[in-house]
Amino acid sequence: MRSLVTGGAGFVGSHLCEALLARGDEVVCVDNFYTGRRSNVAALAASANFTLLEHDVNTPLALEVDRIFHLACPASPVHYQRDRIWTIRTAVIGTMNVLELARTSNARVLLASTSEVYGSAQVHPQVETYWGHVNPIGPRACYDEGKRCAETLAVGYADQHQVEVRIARIFNTYGPRMDLEDGRVVSNFVRQALCGDALTVYGDGLQTRSFCFVTDLVAGLIALCETPADPGPVNLGNPAEVTMIELAAAVLSATGATTPVQHLAALPDDPERRRPDITKARQLLGWTPRVALADGLQATVEDLRAQLARA
Repeated sequence: MRSLVTGGAGFVGSHLCEALLARGDEVVCVDNFYTGRRSNVAALAASANFTLLEHDVNTPLALEVDRIFHLACPASPVHYQRDRIWTIRTAVIGTMNVLELARTSNARVLLASTSEVYGSAQVHPQVETYWGHVNPIGPRACYDEGKRCAETLAVGYADQHQVEVRIARIFNTYGPRMDLEDGRVVSNFVRQALCGDALTVYGDGLQTRSFCFVTDLVAGLIALCETPADPGPVNLGNPAEVTMIELAAAVLSATGATTPVQHLAALPDDPERRRPDITKARQLLGWTPRVALADGLQATVEDLRAQLARA
């Protein structure tokens, strides 16, 4: 099996490349290093089955592959809001280029979509049949609407060109190789705790998220890609719901820090509650997260502590 991973040098992508190599695939990792890092895949270079290509998916690709895992797109607010036009271009034009490659090479493609397609959800927990509640002109719209359009493109290619597509709606994910400066809440809290700074919580801290360890997510992505029939969009995330205050306490426990929690003004369009209904993933894929938050945070803290020491 020859598998292409776009965004393969990123946080999730690098773990996915590892898992695909471990199952015996030949892996082509494509990344433009906007947010990905060469160090994330440096250890994979020794494998004869691994190829790294520096390439932006906004430019068409010409490869022969059997599977495409399309992860290329900035996924944290700090990164995707830096250049909103480029972000939505990557989500839309980049996805179209990947789908064209899938069509010409007769490959199956898994689209890494996001829980952000649900926006400030008015249905809780979020199920795949929910259409979402998204502000199309807000600060998060370049990513939210970009991914919604990417899903539309994927379904269009499936209907018009018989491309085999799978759509994963990914909820908050954490683990080793997170970027210390990516602005995601787990890496923010851990960095602040390790540096002795106050943990910054936006709003009252009662807003919730559900945190899935990266190896659990990767197992779900592979299982979804290999399911024989297209099940439509599938939520992949941990259904355990955690408030930001609870997460801050868990990070302080994992780091041994005693720094205070500082409340800042709430962010615009920040969803109040986020929790996946994973009934579909459980029934169709036999998938459920296995890594407990405390264990996952410990592994994440160790990795981010090492990153800080190298900085």
